[in-house]
Amino acid sequence: MAEQKLLDVVIVGYGPVGQSLSILLGERGYRVAAFDRWPALYPLPRAVFHDHEIRRVFHAMGLGQDVEKISQPSATYQWFNAEWKTLVEIDWSAESISDGPVGYLFNQPSLEALFDSKAKSLPTVSVQQGWEATAVHQHTDYCEVSLREGTMVDGTWTPTGNTQTVRARYVVGADGANSFVRKSAGIAVDDLGFQEDWLVIDLKPNEGVKLDVPDIGQWCNPARPTTMVPGGPGLRRWEFMRLPHESLDDLQKPEKVWELLSPWVTPADATLVRHAVYTFRSLLAKNWHSGRIVLAGDAAHQMPPFMGQGMCSGLRDAWNLAWRFDLILRGITSPGLLESYTPERRPQVRAVIEASIAMGQVVCISDPVQAARRDAAYLAGDVPPLPPFPGLSGGLICTHQPFSCDTPAGLLSVHGQIRTGDATSRFDDAMPNGFHVITLDADPAHYLDAASQNALERIGGRATGMTTDAAKAVAGHILLDASGKYQRFFDEHGVKAIIVRPDYYIFGAVKDLADLPALLGDLTSRLGADLDTLTAHARSGEQALA
Repeated sequence: MAEQKLLDVVIVGYGPVGQSLSILLGERGYRVAAFDRWPALYPLPRAVFHDHEIRRVFHAMGLGQDVEKISQPSATYQWFNAEWKTLVEIDWSAESISDGPVGYLFNQPSLEALFDSKAKSLPTVSVQQGWEATAVHQHTDYCEVSLREGTMVDGTWTPTGNTQTVRARYVVGADGANSFVRKSAGIAVDDLGFQEDWLVIDLKPNEGVKLDVPDIGQWCNPARPTTMVPGGPGLRRWEFMRLPHESLDDLQKPEKVWELLSPWVTPADATLVRHAVYTFRSLLAKNWHSGRIVLAGDAAHQMPPFMGQGMCSGLRDAWNLAWRFDLILRGITSPGLLESYTPERRPQVRAVIEASIAMGQVVCISDPVQAARRDAAYLAGDVPPLPPFPGLSGGLICTHQPFSCDTPAGLLSVHGQIRTGDATSRFDDAMPNGFHVITLDADPAHYLDAASQNALERIGGRATGMTTDAAKAVAGHILLDASGKYQRFFDEHGVKAIIVRPDYYIFGAVKDLADLPALLGDLTSRLGADLDTLTAHARSGEQALA
């Protein structure tokens, strides 16, 4: 890569978040360079769970069927006390709003291999592994990133002496918990107070071995809080909390590992893939955006694993950034659109972290008296159920009157099977990604005047009707709600139309279709009223900087 070539986005960090953002931008044709300190992908398991929303992202990346081959639907998530009495059941196998079960289990190295292959196949994406960022400087119209090359010598990252400097309109720090980009931008971090050491063990049962173990669960045993979960097809994971009297060194000895596993599995039954102690933390960057520098993934947040949302939250960051960068780089909106990134992502992630901490505080009880009180409360039904997964509470959503009253703005939108003509498919497979106006049992063209339709087209959106009445369906225009999920969702919220953002979150909704032009007008005005000026400005800026 020529040193002075202006890129659209430089991504520092090439884990799942950096990989997915590279794909999402590269598929849109943007010039992206991803750099990672390590010369090769990390080969051992880490994350094992993704939810239904993230499965939709995989479909949007063109990897839905490939991910399906390396993952399995989750069973019910169960919490047991020391006597194996059920305290909590969370049905992750239930039908979700996204047309499939709530959750899935997978092996992260297999997932990253898919991401890596896809990213490197895109002609506008450059992936350079073995390059460490050493400086990030912001200028008025671009950022400059200095990097040095390194290689592994006897297990130690060692500089080769080669360096390079690249320029890009934006820099994304997806470089993990110790993010160099975050520190370079001077962004502080809030500690929400959770910190526990856990031994994480991954193993592969021998062929034909059937383990007598809950499929996915927490054993809330004060003598040793324990997590048991599939590690993806053909793999299993155990996690054991370090007790106060134990040292980290003692916990990682192979004989200790097999001692802890002995109630369920022996060395004759399985091969140990890896074991390591992790410190589960709860950290949240105060701001995720500073000028032309943006944070994503562990660079912006860390959380306990009890909700399985660590990687999921990072992929939501990438998904949220992808459509923002798309609108900015196409000149549809100004760089000010990034100002709503933190108000959207930070409150949602904070709510997820706080829920994960609450779950961890239930699991991580090592005092028998406290555990007995916990058990009694759960077994008596005195503990309220977990709150629903949080949506968006700020940012680019319509929360003002007359649209905010009892409407689903900020929630993840419904997704289901639709039929257009003779073809039945997923909505996001049949329709291009972008803003969508969806009306129920009505032709949206009857309610959007020429100016509204023109504005929708100019932000890359489209209007579609949805009906459960096959006689009212019009191929490509009014779709048949084959599963009835859209009808149920609209009826549940008492709305007649919704505007869905490119990341599948609802911008706003109306109860009266006569209000639809005003709702669309609110969206387009917040994206930038003078679209012609913005487009011309973006093009002239590209010519000046290229």
